[in-house]
Amino acid sequence: MTDNSEVLRRWRMVLGGYAQSAMDTVRLVGSDQRADRALDYLYAREMEQRGLRRGKGGRAGSLDPSQLTALGWLNEVRSLFPQSVLEVVQAHAIDTLGLTELLSDPKVLYSLEPNRDLLKSLVAFKGRANPQVQEKIREVARTVVDEIVRRLRPRVQQALAGRPNRFRRSQQKSMQNFDWRATIRDNLRNYDPERKRIIADRLRFFGRSRRRLPWRIILCVDQSGSMLDSTIYAAVMAAILTGLPSLDVRLVVFDTSVVDLSEEAADPVSVLMSVQLGGGTDIAGAVAYCEQLVEQPTRTILALVTDFCEGGPASRLIAAIRRLNAARVTMIGLAALSEDATPEYDRATAERVAAAGMKVAALTPDRFADWLGEVIA
Repeated sequence: MTDNSEVLRRWRMVLGGYAQSAMDTVRLVGSDQRADRALDYLYAREMEQRGLRRGKGGRAGSLDPSQLTALGWLNEVRSLFPQSVLEVVQAHAIDTLGLTELLSDPKVLYSLEPNRDLLKSLVAFKGRANPQVQEKIREVARTVVDEIVRRLRPRVQQALAGRPNRFRRSQQKSMQNFDWRATIRDNLRNYDPERKRIIADRLRFFGRSRRRLPWRIILCVDQSGSMLDSTIYAAVMAAILTGLPSLDVRLVVFDTSVVDLSEEAADPVSVLMSVQLGGGTDIAGAVAYCEQLVEQPTRTILALVTDFCEGGPASRLIAAIRRLNAARVTMIGLAALSEDATPEYDRATAERVAAAGMKVAALTPDRFADWLGEVIA
């Protein structure tokens, strides 16, 4: 009986809401209900264009697809389906969901509030947009990215600013730089025995030394659609790090091919407009390319941003990681680089990579900055 129920559930998912009247014993819940609603939002329009109307056995009002907006639908299918399915339904959406209006009329974009979710949707579809709309997408990207940069830059700069230099005095007077030992020593002559206090008229502060040792940071970013959120933050981090002294930043994006965007690393919007989402994934090929960028291994950091869903033999990737580890390159694999740092990744490959010498983590951008600061310190 259980097996029969599972078969009916699968058929109900395949046939959609129009089959509910004939399969009224099947009740969808949880992710099944969400997936059914998201697919119905797309494909019910096509069925209605063919003249098929819902009867009394149609779906309940609580599941009516009008509850979803176009952007809400995009975010829903991105969270529900794997990349291969997402690419198919997004392609169908261009022709049947009304997203052609979104991609062809800049006035529609002007009416939307720029935010990260909107940026993710537009970047995913930018390849299908006309030149006029692409320019508006660039404006939205600039607005959203500038806000992220303003928020993150002070935090990253603080993490990488350097440690106190106890042999140089500073004109910048802050409690962070306060040298209490030197202050007590220089004011001992002002000790008040009655009040049992030192009256300090000369305060001392440490200087802060900037790191001058050359460090090369290689950001190697998987541009598959599932990594879009991390791609946005990787582009932002590349821009911030490029502006810091004594850091040489290289930015590489990949799918089955490798594109070196190091010349554009200072401009995250240009990077986002250059990425090509979708396609296969050759992580080993990307890491092999990054090997060629290593000049001083002990002063090189490789940050690989990927979901570790390797399209080719994992053995090639593991061999490359082992070579870099033997050369003493510092490596970290980021299964997520985003505000929530919630990863979806191939755990088996990630474990093999970790065993070969690469740290694996999911980090928020500020925690990634802290990790860089600890390595470079």
